Amino acid sequence: MNSSSSSAWYVAQTQIQAEAKAGANLVRQGFEVYVPRYLKTVRHARRVNVVKSPLFPSYIFVRIDLETQRWRAINSTVGVKRLVGHEGTPVQIATDLVEGLRQHEQADGFLSMLVPTVRFKAGDAVRMLSGAFDSCRGIFQARTDSQRVEILLEMLGRKVRIITDVRSIEPA
Repeated sequence: MNSSSSSAWYVAQTQIQAEAKAGANLVRQGFEVYVPRYLKTVRHARRVNVVKSPLFPSYIFVRIDLETQRWRAINSTVGVKRLVGHEGTPVQIATDLVEGLRQHEQADGFLSMLVPTVRFKAGDAVRMLSGAFDSCRGIFQARTDSQRVEILLEMLGRKVRIITDVRSIEPA
């Protein structure tokens, strides 16, 4: 694993439900990978199951030193669709985002996903409370499940759909 001072966190989009496969292949290539997960309650046909789910489906965090690592190989790694970037260059994300997620992990390695009682409806103005999008304002779109919500943020001159923990937003 590479954690030199010139390395930074980036996001790789994975194939559908291939976060673990992509992560394992990237680790074999010498990259540090972080896949935040939580325990999701799934109800089906009168049964309740708890399953391990990625917090950001189809996305993983990869620590890369662009100067010393062969980062272009990530795009051809089994399980990876592409590095998220602009004009062929990956876009760095704030280290605080990854560190903040890691700080909220429980001893079992999963994020705590307690559901708050605050209710939002489509079109409500919201504000992000932490991480890379701290203090960014957006528009609430919908709940994706009992713990996560979809919001639209204005970023780089366009609206970007974000799926996030319901605890990471508040009314604006």
